[in-house]
Parts: sequence; C-alpha cells; structure tokens
Amino acid sequence: MSEMTRTDLDRRIWDEELADFVPARVIDAHSHIYRWAFNLDPQKERGPFHDSIGRHFPEVTWKAADAVDAVLFPGRTVQRLSFPFPFPQPCDFAASNTYLAGEVANDPDSAGLMLVHPGMGAAEIEATLDQTRLIGLKPYLFYSRTGKPMDSSITDFLPEHQIAVADRRGLIIMMHVSKRDAIADADNIREMVRLSGKYPNAKWILAHCARSYSAWAIEKAAAQLRDLPNVWYDTSTVCESDALDALYTGVGLDRIMYGSDDMIGPMRGKYITFGRAWAYLSPENHHLGLAHCDDRMTFIRYEQLRAMKRGARHLGLTAAQRQALFHDTARNLIDSVRRCIAEQR
Repeated sequence: MSEMTRTDLDRRIWDEELADFVPARVIDAHSHIYRWAFNLDPQKERGPFHDSIGRHFPEVTWKAADAVDAVLFPGRTVQRLSFPFPFPQPCDFAASNTYLAGEVANDPDSAGLMLVHPGMGAAEIEATLDQTRLIGLKPYLFYSRTGKPMDSSITDFLPEHQIAVADRRGLIIMMHVSKRDAIADADNIREMVRLSGKYPNAKWILAHCARSYSAWAIEKAAAQLRDLPNVWYDTSTVCESDALDALYTGVGLDRIMYGSDDMIGPMRGKYITFGRAWAYLSPENHHLGLAHCDDRMTFIRYEQLRAMKRGARHLGLTAAQRQALFHDTARNLIDSVRRCIAEQR
C-alpha cells in the first residue's frame, strides 16, 4: 500500500483542484476486483502487466478497494460496478468470476459483471449468472477468436449468442472496442449501431470514453452514436480534457459515468496522446529533462479527474449534473438492470 501514501503534491491537487468537483456520493462504473493468481500464464512475471498491477496490486479485495478510495477520495462514499481483470489467455475465468461475486456481496449497493470469452455457450453463461448474481458481461479483445486482438470486430470477441443472453435478461455489456482507430473505426461504428438496435434490451457501456483517449475518435463517431438509447460511456483513465469535452458535447452528459479503472487509476503517471496515438507515461518509462519543475507524478485517477473537470468548464456543470456524472446515472442503470432481472425470477 506504499503507492497509496499521498505526497504533498497529491494533497495540493486534491485540495485545490478536485475536492470541489467530486461529490459526496460516487459510483465507480469501471473497476477491477481480481487476484494476480488468476493469470495462468507461466511467463506472466515477464508479461505486460507484471510491472503494473502484478507488482503493485496483486490481490484486490473489496476491503483493499475501499482503502484505496479512502485515501484518494477522502470523505466520499464509494460504490462500484466491478469485474475481473481480463488477463490474457490462459486466464482462470471460473475462479475470477466466483471471487468477484464473493467480494461484491460485501456491498449490496454495488454490482459486478461476468468475465466472458467467445467459447462460452449461452447455457454456461446463464448458469454462472444465476449462481453469482452478476448483472452483466465483460468481454475483452484479448479473447478474440481471430487471434488478432488489436484488429478485431466486436463480435470476434463477443459473439451474438452472448449478446442475445444480455438482451434476453436486460444485462450490461462493458465493451472495450478494438482496432487502431477505436470507436472512430467505421466497422466499429456500424457494429454498435447494428447490435444496439438488434438487441435493444442489452445495456452497453463503452469503456474509456469509447476508447477515445483524445477528441478525434469520439468526434468522428458521436453523431452516429448519440441517439442510441441503450449505450452509455465511462470516463476511466482518459486524461485529456479535449476528449472529455468532445464526449460531453458529442453524446450528452446524461449518458456518461465516472469510472476509475482501478487498480490502474491509483498508479502514478498519465495517459498522454499525440497524433492519433495514446500511451501510458509513468515515472519509470520516460527520459524527459524535468530539472526546471517539480518532476513528481500524481495518480492517474487525479489526472483523469482534472481532465473531467477542465473538459466541462465551458458547460458550467450544475451540482445536479456533477452528481449524475459521478453517481446518479450509474445508480439508475444498475437499479434498472436489477429490476429487469428480478421480474424474470
């Protein structure tokens, strides 16, 4: 938990920039509950996540997540929509979902999503949902049937028989779109329009501002997505104010929810953009000359919150709009799904 010791810089950023922006009640619509042990790759100690969550947050219980929020969000009450971390194959899906369900049960106002891969049949998914009482699906591009996770269509890693389960039950789908242009990719836009229309009872959340880390992607897609009634967006780890501004104005504040991507959010650094690219900048991976300034980095979460606040400056958010962004929209979505599930029992 050494990562969670706030420096004087962190405290200054919170006190001077963020404390008046984050309301008293928060629902984190994008958070991970997991164990590093569920990553079954024998080479995982040399893999892509070892130096981040593998080193700093190898086991995330509900209690640990509460402790992080107590430090980063002092005085706030936080509930969550959580799901397992999508480790590349081989991943222990059964253990991941069972563990998540057990931890989410610690807070009846929170909820969880089931980690799925394309090989799961409808019966298996429905049995797991019944057993765990999770309220939706978390697919991920790593599991694409094409073997090309960075160049896959939505149905390559979320086949339609799984979307049909979400539609039949009125569940949430947390979608991290693939492809280099993310949501600006024409095929992704067409698929979202087609699938959200064909399966109107499924509730889609497009993660990371629809994976638009800077403004250009959502600017291209927003006009075709904004009127889809069953599509929402989370703000997790997007640290550029122009991207948040483009999302707010492009799809509407009533479709957007705060998310942290914990335990990515508590790491130090920032997601930066350039050209049509984005990357994680950390204290360890740069060679910038910073002798002219305070070279310390704050938490990714704080950089994201700064962007959320600055991106909304010209909108002049009311207290009610801030409360919706951080709490009410997610609360209403979770509650509506639970009502739908209860009516089917």
